[in-house]
Amino acid sequence: MLPKLSEIADYGPKHVESGPVNEVMLNGNEASIGLLPVTKSFPNDAGKFITFGVTVTKNPETLIQNLGVYRLQVLGSKKAIMHWQIHKRGALHYQMNKEENKKTEVAIVIGADPAVVFSAVAPVPEGMDKYLFAGITRKRGIKLVKCKTVDIEVPASAEIVLEGYVDPSEINIEGPFGDHTGYYTPPEPYPTFTLTGMMMRKNAIYLTTVVGKPILEDAFIGKVIERAFLPLIRIFQPEVMDFAMPAAGWFQGLALVSIKKRYPGQAKKVMMGLWGMGQLALTKIIIVVDEDVDVHNVNDVIWAVTTRSDPKRDTILIDNSPTDTLDPASPLLNLGSKMGIDATKKTREEGYMRPIQEEALPDKATIQKVTERWKEYDLRTG
Repeated sequence: MLPKLSEIADYGPKHVESGPVNEVMLNGNEASIGLLPVTKSFPNDAGKFITFGVTVTKNPETLIQNLGVYRLQVLGSKKAIMHWQIHKRGALHYQMNKEENKKTEVAIVIGADPAVVFSAVAPVPEGMDKYLFAGITRKRGIKLVKCKTVDIEVPASAEIVLEGYVDPSEINIEGPFGDHTGYYTPPEPYPTFTLTGMMMRKNAIYLTTVVGKPILEDAFIGKVIERAFLPLIRIFQPEVMDFAMPAAGWFQGLALVSIKKRYPGQAKKVMMGLWGMGQLALTKIIIVVDEDVDVHNVNDVIWAVTTRSDPKRDTILIDNSPTDTLDPASPLLNLGSKMGIDATKKTREEGYMRPIQEEALPDKATIQKVTERWKEYDLRTG
């Protein structure tokens, strides 16, 4: 394992004195959010929003830095409202500092290595340095430089960095904002970011994204996260064969899971296990199917739900549980219900007392023969 350990060491963040992001440095009155081409996406948005900034915070106890993508509503040249939802790690760091009557230092990175951006949105296990995760993703450590006005480190190759702090005593109403659910999120109170300095490349590129009713460009990032974290899910739930979070369900709304079922009630065990794993705690609906069902084919899933589940027997509802802050249907902010559908084949132990029905499938010899002779049939369309 020594060569492997050596590789992992190469993936850790590297601290350097300067980088491209230090080409232009602005402090005091020179630093202004107004220098950036911040956009307004929808007619009823409350203003202009920075939508793809990677917010860097530091856990005040462990000093491990976290990366998260939280939108900011611009109020002026020095002020923006920080929309970090209560479940997010940045909000946790803010709350820990607030209890000590301290401001939370932050750096907002706009435009960075794709591995850094991916790490910021990925549900990396608590306690793991996201810069290390980014290094593992790209198989080379991220070079970091220190900010000039706050005790935070940022990628040396970043395009733009906004330095500053979030003061718990300064709260403003944020929103509405046209969000990735396809609805405007209503106005809510959030803390305010104050700009203290800026660093940027010469001719810096401003990275932004437009969110809205799915499916939009964030679907690609969500699909990568889904694929990358399937192995982690299988560590805790080894019976899971595949996993999908359709973009149309804005990822948190719906999860489809296939399992290799061995005993009664196993589908419900998997649901409850997944609801206990990090960001999956916010997933509204989980549908569990057998391993012969393709979770990436919605027609296959619908077929399984309608032929292998009975609504009363196979649906579970959990009330008063955490929900995504952005869920437009939850009765209360951050609190609602969950639904699980067991669409696996049932056994007598699970209450299926009828004779087991055999699935109608063509025989393998016929499939092979038709496949081999397909070109001979000359079946044309149009």
